[in-house]
Amino acid sequence: MRPPSDAPGRLPRLVGEALQGSSRASTLGPVEDPVDCSQWLAIDAGALRHNLSVFRGILSHGTRIAAVVKANAYGHGLAEVAPVAGASADWLAVHTAEEARRLRRLGLRNPILIMGFIAPGEIHDLDADVHVFVSTEELLGWLGDYRRSSRISLPIHLKIDTGTKRQGFDGSRVAEVCRRAAAEGLSVVGIATHFANIEDTLEHDFARRQLDLFADAVATLGRELGCDVPYVHAACSAASLLFRETDFNLARIGISMYGHWPSRETRLTWILDHGRDGVKLEPSLTWRTVIGQLQRVATGETVGYGRTWRALRPTLLAVLPVGYADGYARALGNRARVLAGGHPVPVVGRVCMNMMMVDVTDVPDAGVGDEVVLLGRQGDSTVTVEELAELSGTINYEFLSRLSPAIPRVVVGEPPVAPAP
Repeated sequence: MRPPSDAPGRLPRLVGEALQGSSRASTLGPVEDPVDCSQWLAIDAGALRHNLSVFRGILSHGTRIAAVVKANAYGHGLAEVAPVAGASADWLAVHTAEEARRLRRLGLRNPILIMGFIAPGEIHDLDADVHVFVSTEELLGWLGDYRRSSRISLPIHLKIDTGTKRQGFDGSRVAEVCRRAAAEGLSVVGIATHFANIEDTLEHDFARRQLDLFADAVATLGRELGCDVPYVHAACSAASLLFRETDFNLARIGISMYGHWPSRETRLTWILDHGRDGVKLEPSLTWRTVIGQLQRVATGETVGYGRTWRALRPTLLAVLPVGYADGYARALGNRARVLAGGHPVPVVGRVCMNMMMVDVTDVPDAGVGDEVVLLGRQGDSTVTVEELAELSGTINYEFLSRLSPAIPRVVVGEPPVAPAP
């Protein structure tokens, strides 16, 4: 099989060139000897920067960007993505306290926003530029204990539940919560909410009702503080794309930083409002593997567990060293396609825990060690995460975030700017 035009050749040369060109590539993750990798994720730093620049152009002047790198940077790799995102965005947003500590160990000095639940034992080794979503009075008490023991007061952002019925205080409790925070010696510097139904619909009346409730809570907090709230934020990727009234002064950009629309409905709403020549997001991840073995299958023979696929002709199968333990969903068996020799070829049989089979009968000169693209572009063909998510009955968010942390990640593109000392 001749390598596609954008791939230098078989595995050793392909990965080696990706890492050796210092002006075009860098590795920030746990890859020690990627030449020997049977699969790897290539993270395009240029695409990440491009997507963040798109939002710089869309958001209102003065609105800061928080790049959301929770859940191992949506499966892309925290260590690989965060230095790139931190050089282009103002803030970094995570879910856990441990993710915040890891960002600091990576040398990043951006303000960090912890958006998820924090247990008392997880509040340690956090500096005064780590901001915390507060949704319960219990957390106020735990943060107060941390202030007294460490002499570090973590700035807090009140999370207001405006209808998602997940995290947050009712807006009517803003004044009460402010008094409790003051009693703990904590500073309320922000207020936030999250939309329940801004992505998966063309009707946004509920989101507008949420926005009205949030505006009331913001006004109440302003009266309590006696000044404007320093940080007000509600916008996710979808809201940032569609509604300028949600910009406030901080926007949390997640899925679209990685090059993906939050949903078909979000994209259709944009098209209806602005036309087709609008936002051009660039997917930042390519998932590559290699052919591990070739199998000849005679007409009538079956393949894999459950014998769910039967050869209708003499068939050449490629066995790939990737399975559902790596995040390639079992539901994709007999449904999905991969790219080999620059062309789509079908996945046949059930996806196994650590391997899968594809039909390469029509791929000339297929050989062990040839590159196969599971997700991304090869030659003139592309497999999108939206395609794989739909075939496996989920959404792009879930498919990406479930990519195994054990898969080596390699950053390609211009090296990121080094974090400030």
